[in-house]
Amino acid sequence: MAEKIGAVPAFGAASAPLDFTGQVAFITGAASGQGRQVALEFARAGADVVALDVGRRVEYPAVQHRADDALLSLADELAALGRRAVLGVADVRDDEAVTRAVDEAMVAFGRIDILFNNAGVLGYAEVDAITDEALDATIDINLKGPMIVARRVVPHMKAARRGVIINNSSIMGLRGGARLSHYAASKWGLTGLTKSWAIELAPFNIRVVSIHPTGVNTQMNDSLAEMEGTTAQEIGERSAGNLLAVPWVETEDVAALVLWLASDRARYVTGAQYALDAGLLSG
Repeated sequence: MAEKIGAVPAFGAASAPLDFTGQVAFITGAASGQGRQVALEFARAGADVVALDVGRRVEYPAVQHRADDALLSLADELAALGRRAVLGVADVRDDEAVTRAVDEAMVAFGRIDILFNNAGVLGYAEVDAITDEALDATIDINLKGPMIVARRVVPHMKAARRGVIINNSSIMGLRGGARLSHYAASKWGLTGLTKSWAIELAPFNIRVVSIHPTGVNTQMNDSLAEMEGTTAQEIGERSAGNLLAVPWVETEDVAALVLWLASDRARYVTGAQYALDAGLLSG
């Protein structure tokens, strides 16, 4: 699946590999899961990377956290691929920390070509049991966070008169889900940001798209399983509803889609929503 997504060009030879040499990709939630895979694939394709992650345990959901050593090990992997990296330890809700990370990126590289808004949290709760803490954390990290990051990155893209922003929404940004109303609201909001930014930023040759994965095979499944008192496999199987016989997609599949959308092969794609859902939305 990853090869097929990455090999469908808008023009040129279908066999030509994607090449991001000389470009800089800014990725939030980069220490693990989808963000880490996307960072590595951009590096393999020649890009330098700005890897932003909270680097600590977050208060909601308490079982989800990113350790500093995960970010450092990512830097080692990027260096082994011959790419430069700037590590930013920042909560996407913290405007000062995000601003520092963006400033450091500009000092190091002088440009930011691609923004992958990926950082997010997910926890189950019935509507009459959602706490203020859960609601605030979900909306602030999943929706306000991308806004904070974008408003610091976009001026540099405007100055360069080029750029690509890819927002990692969810299938829940295109439909609803039981015990996920706060999460779905945050992801629908991100879809709205995508469409609005695409309109606003088109005059600056900045494209904006959102991706909408079904469940993805990451550590988040272990966190959800811990909260639910079950296994990650059970979480995937009972929540997926995919037409294809898989409980989830892989991080490599997400990365293939992100890189294609960031490339010139998708040069006329903006304001669009791309479902990587194993057929779930058609079921």
